[in-house]
Amino acid sequence: MSFPIAAVRARFPALAATDAGRARTYLDNPAGTQVPASVAEAVARCMLEANANLGGAFATSLAADRVVEAAHAAMAEFLGADGPEEIVIGPNMTTLTLHLSRSICRDFKPGDEIILTRMDHEGDVAPWLEIAADMGLVVRWLPFDRETWRIEPEALDAVLSERTRLLALNHASNLTGSINDVAALAARARAAGALVYVDSVQFAPHGAVDVRALGCDFLVCSSYKFFGPHLGILWGRRELLAEMHAYKCRCVGEELPHKYETGTPQIELLAGLTETVDYYAWLGAEAGGTGSRRQLIEAAFAASIAYETDLAGCLILGLSELPGITVQGISNPNRFAERVPTVSITHDRMAPDAMAAALAGQGIFVWSGHNYALEVVRHLGLDEKVGVLRIGLAHYNTIDEVERVLAAVAAATVA
Repeated sequence: MSFPIAAVRARFPALAATDAGRARTYLDNPAGTQVPASVAEAVARCMLEANANLGGAFATSLAADRVVEAAHAAMAEFLGADGPEEIVIGPNMTTLTLHLSRSICRDFKPGDEIILTRMDHEGDVAPWLEIAADMGLVVRWLPFDRETWRIEPEALDAVLSERTRLLALNHASNLTGSINDVAALAARARAAGALVYVDSVQFAPHGAVDVRALGCDFLVCSSYKFFGPHLGILWGRRELLAEMHAYKCRCVGEELPHKYETGTPQIELLAGLTETVDYYAWLGAEAGGTGSRRQLIEAAFAASIAYETDLAGCLILGLSELPGITVQGISNPNRFAERVPTVSITHDRMAPDAMAAALAGQGIFVWSGHNYALEVVRHLGLDEKVGVLRIGLAHYNTIDEVERVLAAVAAATVA
């Protein structure tokens, strides 16, 4: 069955918006996607029908309790977790990582080592640098391979030691788009006695996450990157979450996962989160899938991966043919399965911000700069104040939009 692009686009009202009659082309998706109408409606409905704090005996509070429970259950299915008690929900990935890093590292000793990568978003770097500085931990850096664009197991072996306590790595790069073999890397780190913390923010919109198959200990993602509200979600192994110390108010109990969820949750956004997962189930059914919600989610990603790979292939090959353009990532068609459709480029004469401004003038929305991938830009030898032009596809984009951005980049970069 072909990908149901017309049905998908019909669910996103923002895709029909225009500016002075000019259609918008949303290619800023790595920083945040548009949402289906059903997600926005779920948020509004919750605010009108379940607008109360948790734990009361009255109707709106009971309804709010159900919203929170449903969101945790939905994300457990989305990530392949054993149950909702393994799901911690907060404002965003960076805030969750800053918060949980204190619990994860609480019993580490001065001189213990943590491994960070040159491939990660700053949200999976700075929190660990902060806790390392506070506790006297040693930071060891893991480079990515400039030929394969991934972190190779041999490079990890070179920095692992008997003092390694934590490996923090990303699932996919938010700048180059490369997908790491997390399962292989996690197996090596855990065999050495280290915990593994995975940033899946860029992968989660483009592939089915199965935390058990990955073999990590913690994994974080952000729902506003996969058509949902502005929330961050953390999965952790139940036994680890249960035994770790939680930094919380005294009147909060030890019940999972709430001991890690500080303050009153954004209940209306959690209603939108459940609807986001249900959108994927709908897409899976549209694509011919059957079975449980998890099975439908997997069917949705099977269909969207094939569709996005075709779009990304056309984009990358088209960009590669333009004079002066360098694709900062995997450009070999035989390896497109090893990347998500986040494509960053540089031009030998035109600055990324100038290209972004030129495209914005054509109604094409993209980002420029380091995109918080500070270590990636440095590792590539690029000026961190300049960075790259980043074009990010989602499964609601079309081949016409790819052709439009290729034409706009070509026109903008003509000498």
